Amino acid sequence: MKKVERINIIMRYINNRAHFTISELMQEFNISRSTAIRDIREIEAMGMPLVAEVGRDGGYFVMHNSVLPEVRFTDNEVKALFIAFMATRNQQLPYLKSRQSLAEKLLGLISKNQQDDLVLLNQILLFEGTNPNNPDLLELSDLPHPMLEKLIQILLLDNYLQITINEEDAIKTYPIYLLYLYKEKSVWMIEGFDLKEERKQIFPVDNLTDVIAYSPKKRVSRKKILEKLSNQEIFNLVLEIGPKAISQYKKYHPFKVSISYTNPYQTTAILKTFINVNKTEELIEFTNWLLFLGEDIKIREMPEEVLDILKERYCLFFP
Repeated sequence: MKKVERINIIMRYINNRAHFTISELMQEFNISRSTAIRDIREIEAMGMPLVAEVGRDGGYFVMHNSVLPEVRFTDNEVKALFIAFMATRNQQLPYLKSRQSLAEKLLGLISKNQQDDLVLLNQILLFEGTNPNNPDLLELSDLPHPMLEKLIQILLLDNYLQITINEEDAIKTYPIYLLYLYKEKSVWMIEGFDLKEERKQIFPVDNLTDVIAYSPKKRVSRKKILEKLSNQEIFNLVLEIGPKAISQYKKYHPFKVSISYTNPYQTTAILKTFINVNKTEELIEFTNWLLFLGEDIKIREMPEEVLDILKERYCLFFP
């Protein structure tokens, strides 16, 4: 990163924080202590009102009402924003109802040459879900589930929810503490702790018919919820994975599967998860994913059902 670009980013970094330290700048921007101090002095010389705090935990803060230069995007930043914007097509994301308005504002911030580059990119780049016969960036074709935006708005204020779900033509209500809202295989999912059943549950957002904040009188503390989840956590598949398998894992992995690195270089790791062997679809799907990881794995623990399918698959490939 060039010095001018780095200082510009540092100025916005420190202006967005109530307090910062030299160590934080060193870690965030991967620079030496002397470079961080020189950059701060240059920023002060440019007129940014920084106030130093002495003491062991001292640092700097920015006086209020400071004014930064007008935001300007580099060519690469404009392309990155535009390509990321295009890649969200047909992804059912919230807050993208006014795609045309967003695109026009972006185009209005950049130069004529940058606009020409974006027009060319729009003509040659196609992403998954795009209709090649009509790859118009401004076409409104990715409306999210109508409840998704409401759900996110409530989550910004409160994780304790009462959700109403349509399950096989039956309407059911669940009080939950929402742990994660995630997207897997083009479907938005809610992972939450059922406050009534006291166990983790997963609900598809597509089945959501209503969501409201849960009554404060009936809540359980987050600490107790995490303790219960920790006690309930069961693993029936444990693998040691090497660098090749880790590389595959980074390309794609089911949401519920996580790894713990076992060395500082992040070249070996332990993978732990639970597979419901009574669900045939889940069993086959997970076995396919294990084959996707490749041979750079060592089995510590694995259900017999998974092992049998793997052996059967290998017999097909290597009779």
